[in-house]
Amino acid sequence: MTVYATMDSPLGELLLVGEESATARGGTALDSLSLPGQRGGATAKEDWRHDPEAFVEIVRQLRAYFDGTLTRFDVAHTARGTDFQRKVWEGLETIPYGVTTSYGRLAEQLGVPRAAVRALGTAIGANPLLLIRPCHRVIGANGSLTGYAGGLEAKRRLLDLEGAGAPTGGGRGPR
Repeated sequence: MTVYATMDSPLGELLLVGEESATARGGTALDSLSLPGQRGGATAKEDWRHDPEAFVEIVRQLRAYFDGTLTRFDVAHTARGTDFQRKVWEGLETIPYGVTTSYGRLAEQLGVPRAAVRALGTAIGANPLLLIRPCHRVIGANGSLTGYAGGLEAKRRLLDLEGAGAPTGGGRGPR
């Protein structure tokens, strides 16, 4: 059964969508986390059940992240996406809190040919778990903020929250 809830955050109201799961901590595997105005973000459907209690653990972790006391999420999530997307999304999960990297550096790390960097960017753009899979930490090779489904202002705010800066060489850590 698909369940959903919303939570207030410094970025506005987040929509959390999940599937009931006997193995997930808190009983819900996250399927989507959407920001207000997100390009391609989820919207609640009539046959979904509104169940804030199903997301207590996930909301706790998100609040701790926004408070600056959590730097790595431990959230069960549903498996979806193509093999290539899952490879890219797993790569996103290796980018540490407070560190940025470029699309090219991530492609190199994952063994994706330079000719496929656009496909990598498309896979990043299809990430359904914004914040949890930190696609906001991927920036342009010249340090510019580029491509974030939640909007560049949200990306900037998340990077500021983490104390991350533009990459110099392979990226930069917390200031």
